[in-house]
Amino acid sequence: MSQSLDELFELLRKASAPVEIAAVQHAIWEVWLDSGDPALNKHLEEGMRALAAEEYTRAIAEFTHLVEQRPTWAEGWNKRATAHYLRGGYRASLLDIQETLRLEPRHFGALSGWAGMLQLLGDERGALRILQRLARLCPQMPGLQARIRDLRDQLPEADN
Repeated sequence: MSQSLDELFELLRKASAPVEIAAVQHAIWEVWLDSGDPALNKHLEEGMRALAAEEYTRAIAEFTHLVEQRPTWAEGWNKRATAHYLRGGYRASLLDIQETLRLEPRHFGALSGWAGMLQLLGDERGALRILQRLARLCPQMPGLQARIRDLRDQLPEADN
């Protein structure tokens, strides 16, 4: 029995135990990582292998093929955002994160990455805003509330 993404996200919103959250996130990733096309899935696998080997240029090429062939598949954009980030291309990564979230506004991986990058770039207010958006998807995500509190503590009272 397969659940829809909407059903899985409802379960994620209600989940409270770390093991339960991880299981629901895993089920969501399984849906996101399947393009429905074996040839595209092969490019995804190759890109992920390149990422693991720290061959970011090759990974970006594989993920670029995905976004060109299936521009409506959010995960192609998300994986390319990750590769750009790991190569130090923050601007390119942010642009791909924006496209990921346009296609799948609930993409918790993209939201978390975006918040982390904003914080790295010194935009604590922006990072806090994104983490609050993430908290609406999964309020009990391990470590999330602590990240939000830490960011709030770094901002002047008026910004909270």
